[in-house]
Amino acid sequence: TATAHLINSFHTPQGAKLAKKQVRMLGKFFSLSFLWSFFQWFFTGGDNCGFSNFPTFGLRAYQYKFYFDFSATYVGVGMICPYIINISLLLGGILSWGLMWPLIETRKGDWFPSNVDSSSMNGLQAYKVFIAVAMILGDGLYNFCKVLSRTISGLSKQIRGRTSEEPPASPLTPRISYDDQRRTRFFLKDQIPSWFAGGGYVVIAAVSTAILPQMFDQLRWYYILVIYVFAPVLAFCNTYGAGLTDWSLASTYGKLAIFTIGAWAGSDHGGLLAGLAACGVMMNIVSTASDLTQDFKTGYLTLSSPRAMFVSQVIGTAMGCLVSPCVFWLFYKAFDDLGLPKSEYPAPFATVYRSMAKLGVEGVSSLPRDCLVLCYGFFGVAILINVVKDGLGNRWGRFIPLP
Repeated sequence: TATAHLINSFHTPQGAKLAKKQVRMLGKFFSLSFLWSFFQWFFTGGDNCGFSNFPTFGLRAYQYKFYFDFSATYVGVGMICPYIINISLLLGGILSWGLMWPLIETRKGDWFPSNVDSSSMNGLQAYKVFIAVAMILGDGLYNFCKVLSRTISGLSKQIRGRTSEEPPASPLTPRISYDDQRRTRFFLKDQIPSWFAGGGYVVIAAVSTAILPQMFDQLRWYYILVIYVFAPVLAFCNTYGAGLTDWSLASTYGKLAIFTIGAWAGSDHGGLLAGLAACGVMMNIVSTASDLTQDFKTGYLTLSSPRAMFVSQVIGTAMGCLVSPCVFWLFYKAFDDLGLPKSEYPAPFATVYRSMAKLGVEGVSSLPRDCLVLCYGFFGVAILINVVKDGLGNRWGRFIPLP
């Protein structure tokens, strides 16, 4: 949305006067943001230091992520997002870091071993990851089913030839502006055919299923096929969440693939490597879906052709297929200790993902005590909140936070 408004501001029909005013405003806040970041940099002596980690509520609260980071980016995103999104994120932060993790941490030595590392999936980290995944899946699946049911209902009415009449506009129904009507009409006029989208997905799935097992011996063809069957649902969940909060949670769904495929393959058949490779496949599908949808939103707001947007995305992706391996190869050849813990490029996420893959191979029984029970509970809570929100309607439902 911000990108689209920036592009539109340079092409306003009202003339140069308004454009100059917009550019002045842009320059003013750009300068303020830059100077503030520059000022913060002078007072930063390393990681977790300075104004970006300011312990406003004390050092004890700081340990549980209650601090100010004075980020101009978050302020900007917060100004664009609706109030209910910001309130939901704040409530989620208070609920998780203010109540749940400190309470679960008191069970150290009882629910999970007291000597495990903070990033280990055998300790507190498992509760953080799996409860979050459960809530995201509950929320995403509810909205997926809701959209799917409305789509099927609309299609069935069209097939029967009974076009539903528009409901009378109530005072609470927001009117669609002329600009939005024009954008929608223009966007739908040049849309990508469904047969092309579906056929393209099937072709890519077939190519991946044939080629990837040749690259990774542990990755069986039917693992990839299962990923491609379930990926559209997860891609919808991620795109829905990214559209609300501007945060793509592709890595979370990648973790889901690690556990599922790793457990399926087992330790005897290279489950560790199979899980990690499956994570790469899942993350690429899910993140590309949300990125493309964000680009379509920008295209919609700037009256751009969806087909032109899609072709540009294909060209960019094709370039990435060549550029990314070359960049990796440069790093791989330049640094003999690439990825090792105390090297210049330690790749800390590699350790985290490997421990997840190990946990996936060992099975659900290796999860800490009551972790799975809490996941089931929060999965149900996410669906229940959505049911209540939809049941109350627009008038009162808009005050219910989003899971």
